[in-house]
Amino acid sequence: MKFQITFLPQNIITHAPEGTTVFNAANWAGLAIDSTCGGRGTCGKCKVRMLAGANSITDADRKYLTKEELTDGWRLSCRAPIHSESIAQVPRLMTSPKAALLGYGRHVAIDPNVAKVFLELSEPTLEDQQPDLARVVAALDKEGYAVRADPAVWRALPKMLRQNDWRVTAVVVGDELIAVEGGDTRDRAHGLALDIGTTTVVGAVVDLNTGAVAAVQSTLNGQAPFGADVISRSSYTMTEADGLATLQTRIVDTINTLLDQLLAASGVARENIYEAVAVGNTTMLHLLLGIDPEPISVAPFIPAIEDAVTLPASEIGLRLHPQARLSTLPHLGAYVGADIVAGVLATGLARERDEKLRLYIDVGTNGEIVLGSSKKTLATAAPAGPAFEGAQIKCGMRASDGAIEGVQIDDDVRLQIIDNAPRPIGICGSGLVDAVAELVRVGLVDATGRLMRPADARGHFCDALVNRLIEENGVRAFLLSAPEDNIVLTQPDIRALQFAKGASAAGVDVLMARLGITAQDLHEVLLAGSFGSYINPASARTIGLVPWVPVERIVAVGNAAGEGAKIALLSFREREAANRIPEFIEYVELSGRPEFNDIFTEALAFPTATKDERRTTE
Repeated sequence: MKFQITFLPQNIITHAPEGTTVFNAANWAGLAIDSTCGGRGTCGKCKVRMLAGANSITDADRKYLTKEELTDGWRLSCRAPIHSESIAQVPRLMTSPKAALLGYGRHVAIDPNVAKVFLELSEPTLEDQQPDLARVVAALDKEGYAVRADPAVWRALPKMLRQNDWRVTAVVVGDELIAVEGGDTRDRAHGLALDIGTTTVVGAVVDLNTGAVAAVQSTLNGQAPFGADVISRSSYTMTEADGLATLQTRIVDTINTLLDQLLAASGVARENIYEAVAVGNTTMLHLLLGIDPEPISVAPFIPAIEDAVTLPASEIGLRLHPQARLSTLPHLGAYVGADIVAGVLATGLARERDEKLRLYIDVGTNGEIVLGSSKKTLATAAPAGPAFEGAQIKCGMRASDGAIEGVQIDDDVRLQIIDNAPRPIGICGSGLVDAVAELVRVGLVDATGRLMRPADARGHFCDALVNRLIEENGVRAFLLSAPEDNIVLTQPDIRALQFAKGASAAGVDVLMARLGITAQDLHEVLLAGSFGSYINPASARTIGLVPWVPVERIVAVGNAAGEGAKIALLSFREREAANRIPEFIEYVELSGRPEFNDIFTEALAFPTATKDERRTTE
């Protein structure tokens, strides 16, 4: 059950599930409340006055608030769960927090889970024989950090304190003291944001003080030789005795190699990477953590874990600071993972107070879809297959130098080639969508996906286009480039794209039917993922990948998952909001739904919008 909570004097209203703390409800609504401890009840700064829905008094309230304040309704918001309709008076922030522009145009307060606290400690005497660790912990407690110390700190502490004249910097991640460094090192604090895709892994080294990205790189997922999709990877773990260990080793090696490149590009020291936040689909994160993904791939599709987890990064072999922590975000379901939670976080889809309906599509091997507003949001996944990545396409390739990334057809064919290479060597996903959309637009491919024969086209199309219609071993094809390049789009390629876009479109149709809306009700269609960044919105609409809405409503939001990982790295408030996202989004499982096959069959056809529809959406 959800309850309304109103924040004054801002007059912000949100709805939160029962048991959500006032602090977390405020985070969800985008309202910052003072805190240094991350909502753990140890700094005493997040007090609010409960004007309605007052809660019982906790030990933390008694520790940090006076009797008069308690009588007057003041509570620590991080220790005040919501059990009824509530009204909270929030004091203004005493300082303006640093912010960075991240995600889909969002200003995010920089308040990371990693804190570096400079301490000038008194030296022990015969009158003050407090142990070294207790001295550091007590000093941190005065600063609002109640911590438990990593064993590595115990071992290094005696020499560290005495060699630096008791002037040190404590490194706190969450509620763990992971290191004590000599002198004042507060200016050196970085984190690693990871988006672990089935095909591609993207990493970014982020300055936790400023929010600036020191370096960003991408690379192929080292698991790719063991299968193009999550089902193939899961099958490998089932059929090979050492399959799980092999795939975990491959992804860890991929990340470590990527990190080496990031450190070289940024000049950041490895020992200054204190935390990593990793997002990815459910199977990818299971493989990263060394968890058997088999139950995800078979009905009833049950992951081992769905909550966010935190563990020492070294436990799985990541080469960061020796005591760095690795954290993930939660999953929404077996096939809607932490990468989609990160995308929702980055776009604010389920939190925007404007209540506009938005459709979020992560275009890739596993097409994840989120639809809704702050009132109600649904999510699902459709098995699109690897066609959007250029895989299983005769001349398909990754989006790298020499790939055709754009196609335009009028009296002939004009190509856009990555890096302006003189000759194409293949076609990537965005080029594939463009090519098919253009062939549909000019009429060389009909609504069923059938490519014309040369004899049928002659007399209706110019010779330049007719001459590009060929047959190879009885298979129809369209020659995209010069004959000597032999870059062709075949009939099976078109079918592969139809199945990929059909699965995604069918998922969208199911969710729209559940919400009782049509395409005309959508305010925005957000295309996410590396592929979504480069796809032509008009082409996506032409082939039916997205609903028939005005092109200006179709927006590429880039690597939203990676942006969400950066946001979670830079703000514990936003990370807490991300951890609550599963409570606000309903997961819809498509498998076994009797109507899905019929909807999918209809979605295979390329759309033929009526003149009225075209007029209202142009």
